[in-house]
Amino acid sequence: MVFWYEYKGLIEFPGNSPIEFLIQRLITEFKFELIPMSFVFALLGGIVGLLFGLYHIRLSGQKNLVRYLEHELAEELPLLIARGESEHLEFKSTYRWDVRQQRTNRALELIVIKAIAGFLNREGGTLLIGVEDNGNIIGIDSDFQTLKHKNRDGFERALMDTVKTSLGGNACALLHCRFHDIENKTICRVIVESAVEPVYYHEDSVARLMVRTGNSTRELDAREAHAYLSSRTTKSFSL
Repeated sequence: MVFWYEYKGLIEFPGNSPIEFLIQRLITEFKFELIPMSFVFALLGGIVGLLFGLYHIRLSGQKNLVRYLEHELAEELPLLIARGESEHLEFKSTYRWDVRQQRTNRALELIVIKAIAGFLNREGGTLLIGVEDNGNIIGIDSDFQTLKHKNRDGFERALMDTVKTSLGGNACALLHCRFHDIENKTICRVIVESAVEPVYYHEDSVARLMVRTGNSTRELDAREAHAYLSSRTTKSFSL
């Protein structure tokens, strides 16, 4: 059509109107000697369309992630804490500081990682570190003192290192840490996305499947894990 309007009057075209010219050109494309060229153009168009489609899918995924994070961060922390623990929200007093024994307890780190694994294997959620089960805010300042770098960056680095060791490097990309100051105490807010593939918690060379159920995280036995994995596969095919 652009060719028609640009060279009309300079070149003799088949047909007396743009529509007739367009129809004639389309008919010509199906002539035997032009089929290879038409096939090449169709192939190029298909490749461009496929690349655009993949880009669109990836962009849509990023937009959904942004909306999810915006929704999570839009909730004010005091209101979030007041709601109490749920399927998508859990509190942990500390990351590695044992309040009762007043010392570092690395076993507490694994409890935090299990909670994260549970969120990853369901619909995602938020983990607040520095908040007791009853909603009392104690902060993570004691945790800071157990770290090599006694600040927020050091805390996030230590958390991510433990996640990488216990859950794998891919899990780190699904976590987003934010820090908040409430009552002169620091709280770490870990926003966890839902994982596409099951995430296993590795302990003593054994892979364990942790899933969030209600307001707690539990390990699935062999039968439950099989049913869970089957349901995920069915959902993937239906999508």
